[in-house]
Amino acid sequence: MERKISQQVRGYRTKDGAGVSLVRVLGGQTAKEYDPILMLDSFDSTNPEDYTAGFPMHPHRGIETISYVYRGFMTHRDSLGNEDTIGNGEVQWMTAGSGIMHEEKLPATDRLLGVQLWLNLPAKDKMVPPAYHSIKNSEIEEIELDCGKLRLLAGQFKEKKGYMSKYLPLDYYDIHLNPNASINLSTDRERSVMIFTLLGDAYIGGELVKEKTAVKLTSGDQVEIKSTDKNAQVLFISSVLLNEPIVWGGPIVMNTKEELNKAFDDLKKGTFIQNTISYSV
Repeated sequence: MERKISQQVRGYRTKDGAGVSLVRVLGGQTAKEYDPILMLDSFDSTNPEDYTAGFPMHPHRGIETISYVYRGFMTHRDSLGNEDTIGNGEVQWMTAGSGIMHEEKLPATDRLLGVQLWLNLPAKDKMVPPAYHSIKNSEIEEIELDCGKLRLLAGQFKEKKGYMSKYLPLDYYDIHLNPNASINLSTDRERSVMIFTLLGDAYIGGELVKEKTAVKLTSGDQVEIKSTDKNAQVLFISSVLLNEPIVWGGPIVMNTKEELNKAFDDLKKGTFIQNTISYSV
């Protein structure tokens, strides 16, 4: 059965951090429909004034943040002592778990283009030790296709395997389509699948989707993605539904109000950071 679009959300321009201009696509109002993806922010600018203010040190608990910088750079620093820069096609994967403080700096470049996802952690893993891992270009396989190419950011594509998520399965592809080209992707019927049009419009399941739009797909075992008469770059994201309660407060996402209140109480008391050993995820 072919997957079709069940919901579309087009991003809107807003500001976050210390004044970073970005396109917010998914958030608190879409968390149930796009489970387990909590948030999707897109960055696309040729003006460094839009983003060089960055995201000063701030806390997270209960989630994983996955940043993909296709063009430009992002420098990460955290309370575990990690400091690392990714860019031009690389990924940073941070497990907040029981609690982490981190900052993200975005140095000036010709163009900043990428996205950040928030991936929910299952209730049983909300308080796992925090960790940071970067996926460099040497670890990302580029698979040439008749229609263009596919960059395997994480998970599995056919017999090819990339970085494997520890807590939730996640297939994450960056698909580049030539003009008037199409790709049919096989999908696990039980998986929750969403697609984001990073650059250009595309037909997904036979329906035209404008640039900077996230779509949630119905269940099925395949989906067709087609470009228009122009190039398209789309992100394919597949995971499993958690179907767990979500209680969200700023940078913290837990399962109950009591857990959320405790997190903010920990911040006030200075007991938020419970693990200071750097783990690799």
